[in-house]
Amino acid sequence: MSEQNVELLHQAIDAFNRRELDAYLALHDSSVEFTPYERAIEGVGPYCGHDGVRTWWKEALEALPDLNSELYEVRTLGEFTVGRGRLRGTGAGSGASFDRQLWLVNQWRDGKVVWWYAFESEAQALQAVGLRE
Repeated sequence: MSEQNVELLHQAIDAFNRRELDAYLALHDSSVEFTPYERAIEGVGPYCGHDGVRTWWKEALEALPDLNSELYEVRTLGEFTVGRGRLRGTGAGSGASFDRQLWLVNQWRDGKVVWWYAFESEAQALQAVGLRE
C-alpha cells in the first residue's frame, strides 16, 4: 500500500504540471486539509476540501502561471509520504522568477490524500511524521 502512495503522489504532481484539475482532485479526499508553504508561513491555516484546493489552484496559477513542481525523492512512512523537490515559476505581474526547494508531507487513506502540508526543511517534514533527520 505504501508504494502505491508514492505512485499516487507522482500522479498528483504530474496532474498539476499538466493543469488537469479534475485528475488532481480525484487524488484528494473530499475533506482534505491542504496547506501550501505560503499558507503555513502566514499562519492562516489550510485550504479545506475540494473547494479549498480549487481556490488554491486558481490563486497559485494567477500569481505564477507557469508554476511547475518536480519531485526528486519520495519516502514512504506507513500512511505518509515525504517528498523532496522544487517549485519553479515566474510572477505574472512582476516577471520575477520563483525557485525554491519543496518538502512535502502527505497522509493517505484509501488511495487519496487526506492531509497535505509543505514544509521549509527536511527536519520539519520529518518531525511532522514523528522522525528526525
